[in-house]
Amino acid sequence: MQIAIDGPASAGKSTVAKIIAHKLNFTYIDTGAMYRASTWIARENNIDYGDERGILTAIDEEKIEFRFKNGQQKIYAGNKDITQEIRTPDISANVSQVSALAGIREKMVSLQRQMAGEMNVVMDGRDIGTTVLPNAAVKIFLVASVHSRAERRMLDFKERGIKTNQSLEEIEHDISERDYKDSHRKISPLKKAQDAIEIDTTSMSVDQVVNAILSEIKKSQKKL
Repeated sequence: MQIAIDGPASAGKSTVAKIIAHKLNFTYIDTGAMYRASTWIARENNIDYGDERGILTAIDEEKIEFRFKNGQQKIYAGNKDITQEIRTPDISANVSQVSALAGIREKMVSLQRQMAGEMNVVMDGRDIGTTVLPNAAVKIFLVASVHSRAERRMLDFKERGIKTNQSLEEIEHDISERDYKDSHRKISPLKKAQDAIEIDTTSMSVDQVVNAILSEIKKSQKKL
């Protein structure tokens, strides 16, 4: 079974996707982390973020993969755990440019579909329901106000121990810019699939969002 959860930056996709995957004993695939890892690889190798061929060559050399360590999913580039490093403001500011490259998207989508074809998955991203898994049994599109998403990102930085000098207003600006870039890129732009269920998480707790999605999954399972 495939469950697709899409939405803009910091709408709560990864948080609820992980919980749902755990509750259903499905595999969670964080597609955003894969694009962030690609961006990290470009930066570490001093490759321009617009150099598609250079980034692809570096990805082939270092290989992006998920590993489970102490019950938690980690993302690696080669043998280096980059789970924390890909969440820094610098990576966040440049991931849209890298993820918009046709060759990078083609490679990541191929890997994502391969994973989804081998197991029950909960996958979150920007184009899962529209491009990666268009036949997913359940498609969810999460939205939230820019202000609430900025507050969540700032809290996430604190919880991860990531230091930032950005103010809440600056984070709001970054998120608005990311929204524009993601929704206006030529290849697989951020948009709601026609058959996706939209959930506004602005005033909802994590548990409320999880329960709403689980309810939709149960409805779908009854139809199968």
